Amino acid sequence: MAPLPGSGLAKGLAVTLRTMTRKHGTEQYPDALPELPPRTRGVIGLFEENCTVCMLCARECPDWCIYIDSHKETVPPAAPGGRERSRNVLDRFAIDFSLCMYCGICIEVCPFDALFWSPEFEYAETDIRDLTHERDKLREWMWTVPAPPALDPGAEEPKEIAAARKTADKLAAARKAESEEGDA
Repeated sequence: MAPLPGSGLAKGLAVTLRTMTRKHGTEQYPDALPELPPRTRGVIGLFEENCTVCMLCARECPDWCIYIDSHKETVPPAAPGGRERSRNVLDRFAIDFSLCMYCGICIEVCPFDALFWSPEFEYAETDIRDLTHERDKLREWMWTVPAPPALDPGAEEPKEIAAARKTADKLAAARKAESEEGDA
């Protein structure tokens, strides 16, 4: 049977009318901020106090977008008669987000937990040269990093914490025994 002339137009109008009556899922971005998943990869935050300038993040970065400069400083001896030590001091820590591919390798290889993912995603710039963010900007994003998820209440206590608790309990018992001997 041959289709009636204009039946295609009628079907198209019917689809359009059905779509117009449904609620749409588009959110108007600047007015309504999206709800992001907890592990969103937005921007990298720097916890500068933990950075020892080991350069692992810069060496492992496949895009070479992390720039680190440092100098050595001499630290006086902790005890009299000890020797002086030297330590690295961070002068510059910058990430070029125009090169970064957000792989997270730098965060994974950092042995001192100095780098974290922040869900912050609104850091667009009008000039590509402004996408190299220095440590001051990276430090600001550290405050937007969400807290880690709580441990499972039914999980075993980590070995490190159990060992530390055992040592603390022994010291507390020894101090209590000393104080009881002193009272007697």
